Amino acid sequence: QVQLVESGGGLVQAGGSLRLFCAASGSIFNFYVMGWYRQAPGKQRDLVATITSGGSTNYADSVKGRFTIYRESAKNTVYLQMNSLTPEDIAVYYCNYRHGPLQFWGQGTQVTVSS
Repeated sequence: QVQLVESGGGLVQAGGSLRLFCAASGSIFNFYVMGWYRQAPGKQRDLVATITSGGSTNYADSVKGRFTIYRESAKNTVYLQMNSLTPEDIAVYYCNYRHGPLQFWGQGTQVTVSS
């Protein structure tokens, strides 16, 4: 079992920045993929960015150049630095941990951008 605790969401003006945090604990495997997904009201949950245990990253086209995912392996923590936020980024952001068929989700953190 893996527990994910997220923080860092909130309200920001358009053009501003936020940084999300996700701390993983429990049965952490050596090889994994962690990432962030988001779900806007009435929409499906979509990929934002992922990072592997080896440090490889992947981003949704809509956030490339604005968002950066990075990690502190020693702390089992993944961060999402979000810059140049727009109202289109409004959503609940969920942390995700995957190891093979195993998958765990955080509780979600709300990001709101005022125009």
